[in-house]
Amino acid sequence: MKHKPVSTGALAKRFHGLFRMAIGAAILLLFSGRANPAVADPPTEPDGSAPTAPFRERVVDMAGDPGRPVTLEVTIMTPEGPGPFPLAVMNHGSPEHGQARADMPRYHRSFTIYYFLSRGYAVAMPMMRGFADSGGLYEAHGCEMERAGLEDARDIAAVIGALALQPDIDASRVVVAGISFGGWNTLAFGTLAGPEVKGLVNFAGGMRESDCDNQDRALFDGARDFGAHARAPSIWLYGENDLLFPPATWRTMYDHYTKAGGTAELFDYGVFGGDAHKFTRSSDSLRVWAPRVDAFLERVGLPATATFPQYLPLEPPPASGFAKIDDFDALPVKSETVKALYGKFLTSDFPRAFVISSKTVARESGGFDPIGRAMAACAKTASDCAIYAYDDQVVWRGPRTLSGTGHVASATVAAGTTATLAFSATVNPDCISRGLNTVRIAKAPEHGVAQVAQKLDFGRFAAGGPYAKCGAVKVPGMAVTYTPAKGFVSQDALTLEVINLDNQDRVVPFAITVK
Repeated sequence: MKHKPVSTGALAKRFHGLFRMAIGAAILLLFSGRANPAVADPPTEPDGSAPTAPFRERVVDMAGDPGRPVTLEVTIMTPEGPGPFPLAVMNHGSPEHGQARADMPRYHRSFTIYYFLSRGYAVAMPMMRGFADSGGLYEAHGCEMERAGLEDARDIAAVIGALALQPDIDASRVVVAGISFGGWNTLAFGTLAGPEVKGLVNFAGGMRESDCDNQDRALFDGARDFGAHARAPSIWLYGENDLLFPPATWRTMYDHYTKAGGTAELFDYGVFGGDAHKFTRSSDSLRVWAPRVDAFLERVGLPATATFPQYLPLEPPPASGFAKIDDFDALPVKSETVKALYGKFLTSDFPRAFVISSKTVARESGGFDPIGRAMAACAKTASDCAIYAYDDQVVWRGPRTLSGTGHVASATVAAGTTATLAFSATVNPDCISRGLNTVRIAKAPEHGVAQVAQKLDFGRFAAGGPYAKCGAVKVPGMAVTYTPAKGFVSQDALTLEVINLDNQDRVVPFAITVK
């Protein structure tokens, strides 16, 4: 891969002077001898823990802080498309209790990662020294937690310096984020950040060291020093039932940081599950924190809209009040077999989804996208699939009894081109828009990329109907486009879910011919 040419003078301005030497050293090891330097369209794990939509993933060796030479394992993910993409650096936490750092798996599966992909970022995940396949050893410093964070921060700075030379990365727009131990390292990095780093995102950041007799005091002192030298604004996200860092700890850390001069926003997301420290592990948490992080990114001038929504799980519709979650007799499909499957659904872990149709039902729980998986399973044999229940709420807004089979839409697309498959709009009799329907890709195509975006276009209304005249007027709506993979000529398929403004849920399978 060719590197983007950047002059020494430009680099000196772009990065803090302490790390100008780190950039050159990191480049030497950027693609040094990994067995899998580039992996396209990584497979989805059996438990459905990753998006099924294609993205690019590569694992590379990069140099860390030249003052303490080491080789770091770095995973880089980018959305589909040429870029260049703004850069999000995601810093990992520590392994579970009792697990050796070197045995920790490479950090590359996380809802925070998929969030940044969906917003159009290239996401880099460096493993700190001594973790996974990174070289060197983790050095404990007892109660000198600030020192530990700054050492890792220098490695993070070296990685960003090397990534700045990649043609698919726009290193003039950078956000650095981290979870737990990675959140602490993110705050430490904030003291070294140059003008290209627009913001820091701290998910429940902090450290715990068994050889420190006053760990909270060490966190308070470190937070104060980080705040005194912070070079970028930050957002802090913590929960009330965090079992590692209780509210008294993170609130005091935040007070020390801001009183010392650090610019920061605190988001207390309350009680979440059994341990709020594991907040980001659940897809349900996205509905809580993504809007707050979106608002923060927008304030600091970074992308904050879901331009690639296929990298996130489907959001559940709101509770409908159709029935209580444990009311088996309310199920629109009248079958003892369906009742038995629904009973199994009610005993499964969150997040969970139960999907029904006139032909079949499907249930899924856990993993990346239980709604998407359940919809895809149902769509294999039915065309009128719709979600009935999610977690502990009934969301169904359809008829009391299901019947009928619906139809499959079809489209023909020229190879190598992008085509609009559908345009969903709702208007009043005077052809003025009523608002936007919700359109989701319930099942992504296997041989191309489908996207949903707002667009101004001519509506498609039934000929001879009361709205037929509105077909001559451009109205706002949601357009669904499909782009076949390069060189692909054959049959493909996708499934849409459309929820109109009356909260009626419809599933539309598309059979696509590419020629």
